[in-house]
Amino acid sequence: MINGENVKNFQVARMSPLILGLTVLVLALPPALVVGALLGRRMLALPAAFLVVLYIWVWLWFRPTRFVVHGGGIRVVWPLRNCEIPREDISIARVVERRDLLREIGFALRIGVGGLWGGFGWLWATRRGLVRMYITRTDRFVWIERVGGRPWLITPENPDEFVRALGFGLDSGA
Repeated sequence: MINGENVKNFQVARMSPLILGLTVLVLALPPALVVGALLGRRMLALPAAFLVVLYIWVWLWFRPTRFVVHGGGIRVVWPLRNCEIPREDISIARVVERRDLLREIGFALRIGVGGLWGGFGWLWATRRGLVRMYITRTDRFVWIERVGGRPWLITPENPDEFVRALGFGLDSGA
């Protein structure tokens, strides 16, 4: 409890096998470039250094570490920043499976980071426009509909418990 209010922390969900595979593949690039530089292709050292800096930036700025549900709403926590979604601005929070999400949003394009520890940034969808997206899985998403802003798509651990902590019934959708 903080200031007499019940607080629940939800770590970001573990990566799904697809995202884990993409992450391992992408993380292998800097060492491969360093090996190439050490074997005489010195020009590969600069791209390796650039990727390392880029990966650190993604980890610190784009990939959330946890979602905190409290009486005032949700705090999204990254290593270098926080963002609040006020409770009065949340009209619906519900767990959505991949198939249902695709049916609801239509064709979508990611704008931001994708493949390195998850998908972070924006999702442009033909049926929903821009959606804030911070996902590490390819299933069991939490869809947060906002009164005064764009919807959010996130993947906290224990998505059902996360939705209940916000005060939304799993079967009611509201």
